[in-house]
Amino acid sequence: MTGRLRRNLIEKVWESHVVDRSPGEPDLLYVDLHLLHEASSPQAFDGLRLAGRRARRPDLALALEDHNVPTNTLLVKDALGRAQLERLRENCEEQGIELFSLGDDRQGIVHVVAPELGFVRPGMTVVCGDSHTSTHGAFGALAFGVGTSDVEHVLATQTLALQRPKTMAVEFVGEPPADVTPKDLILALIAHIGANGANGYAIEYRGKAVENLSMEGRMTVCNMSIEAGARAGLIAPDDTTLSYLRERWHPSSGEWDEAVTHWRSLVTDEGAAFDRVVHLDVAGLKPFVTWGTNPGQAVPLDAEVPDPHSFAAGAEQEAARRALEYMALEPGTAMRELVVDTVFIGSCTNGRIEDLRAAADVLRGRTVAPAVDLLVVPGSMAVRAQAEAEGLHQVFLDAGAQWRFSGCSMCMGINADRLEGIQRVASTSNRNYEGRQGTRARTHLVSPVLAAASAVAGRLAAPVDLPAPESRYASTELQGVPA
Repeated sequence: MTGRLRRNLIEKVWESHVVDRSPGEPDLLYVDLHLLHEASSPQAFDGLRLAGRRARRPDLALALEDHNVPTNTLLVKDALGRAQLERLRENCEEQGIELFSLGDDRQGIVHVVAPELGFVRPGMTVVCGDSHTSTHGAFGALAFGVGTSDVEHVLATQTLALQRPKTMAVEFVGEPPADVTPKDLILALIAHIGANGANGYAIEYRGKAVENLSMEGRMTVCNMSIEAGARAGLIAPDDTTLSYLRERWHPSSGEWDEAVTHWRSLVTDEGAAFDRVVHLDVAGLKPFVTWGTNPGQAVPLDAEVPDPHSFAAGAEQEAARRALEYMALEPGTAMRELVVDTVFIGSCTNGRIEDLRAAADVLRGRTVAPAVDLLVVPGSMAVRAQAEAEGLHQVFLDAGAQWRFSGCSMCMGINADRLEGIQRVASTSNRNYEGRQGTRARTHLVSPVLAAASAVAGRLAAPVDLPAPESRYASTELQGVPA
């Protein structure tokens, strides 16, 4: 690299999109893809209309209905949800923006649909009025969640003013055991650095453990970068990325080869520096579960509920004390002793076909505990169709689960799937904040594998804790998970 500036992946994508840079001001970045949904866009469209402007590049925008949609019916009964959906439809029609509405076979969660349809590619900048836009960093894209005023700015100008983040490299050292999933990797990292440990940074995830992940697993890791406090999370594109895109993006003749040449340059240069480097040994990692009210309050499933006095005196100790009070937990209680009322498998974190296959492999030949409600909500209607083509839906139904249409569902309590009353839930979603899934919901974040096992056991559990399945089902041992 003699005579050339050494740059890391984050810097390469950032610098290639700078439209304007002035001393003391945020950089102005060009936006390649603007994703929209009904919950965060109404005010932005209103602002655009009041200013007498139109969307500058409607062809670079895509809208989805996901946050407020019901998942047990295609009829929207909630008045507020129906109003937001109707407003999005009116706004998209007025501005000429493509919209996948409830009932469309392309509808689903925005962060599931955009990648599966080939809209997201390496080196792009992607924004959405949703914090988990970081999901798309799995492709080597720089993807940000933004506020409503920023949504309006992007609609009007196709640019976004942003302070350049610091850069962090997360090096996963070693290869994790077969029962460790992508969800466990990211939960372990957040527990290691804290729920605010990457504040002000964009992260590049590196190491053999990352290279071995499927694109769906990489999306899970990047999705929860926000839960570590990061602005974004990226993974360098490689053959796995190209193989995924080859099936989903169909450019004009010659464009593919040109794109691949560019994509292969999107790696951190040898000798390039990061502002911070974090190493996490994953060779002996165990499946993780949260115990508290932020994703950093997590321990291996084999562990016990921690004592607040084991944390540093002050804010950290007080946060642990308050979390245990909200979660109604006693220090020293084995995590495996915690009885669950509801289990949720879905969300933009773990609602893809790979997640449903892993959960189905645990549930095959088994039955959900009598006192447990299990909701399985595919991340998109395309995922739902594929799961049904593979017979996964029948495995869920035979086990006693509810098989739903696509939507954000129980990930957040703004739709009909929110929990009522005091309930303890094992959830494959991304946040366990107070009231996130319902006013009194007590959420434990887990992988799809642990969620399925917990539904059967009636308590937090792993597949190894379950009796053998009924013989009428054969095990497929997907991802090394025993049936």
